[in-house]
Amino acid sequence: MALPKVGSIGEYIREQRQQAKISMRQLAAAAGVSNPYLSQIERGLRKPSAEILNQIAKGLHISSQALYVQAGLIEDREPPSDVITAIRGDSLITERQRQVLIDIYESFRKENRAEDEQTSQNAHPQHDSGTDDEQPLPEEFLAALEPFAATSNNGTVTQETKEG
Repeated sequence: MALPKVGSIGEYIREQRQQAKISMRQLAAAAGVSNPYLSQIERGLRKPSAEILNQIAKGLHISSQALYVQAGLIEDREPPSDVITAIRGDSLITERQRQVLIDIYESFRKENRAEDEQTSQNAHPQHDSGTDDEQPLPEEFLAALEPFAATSNNGTVTQETKEG
């Protein structure tokens, strides 16, 4: 990912503020920063900390991750989906409505990723060699081992010793 150009975080914040139809004073108050400081950020004269970006994101009702990516603090690891692109491009809903839809969509994706990880872990369980609960071997393995082993009543294989 290319590094953002100088001042691009400020430009991005200004664009988001204007789309949300929030004045600079309103955003400064909502974010808990001074109006002159916010103005300097928007003009690219100041680089805000992650904490300030988080406060600004809350004031704009947008994802703080979006601001972190724009500021170059984190990499955008996953390209935005077509769904998110469509939501962001819809001019008939407000910025707040867009963000709510994106948050809901992302929560569904996060939930599904967690379920996929759980399913994957269940499909490939880690066998603890310290346990005594041995699973019975499949029939085809038992048949192949028959000349070398004796099977107990519960389906486990024990080694048969041959003296001779």
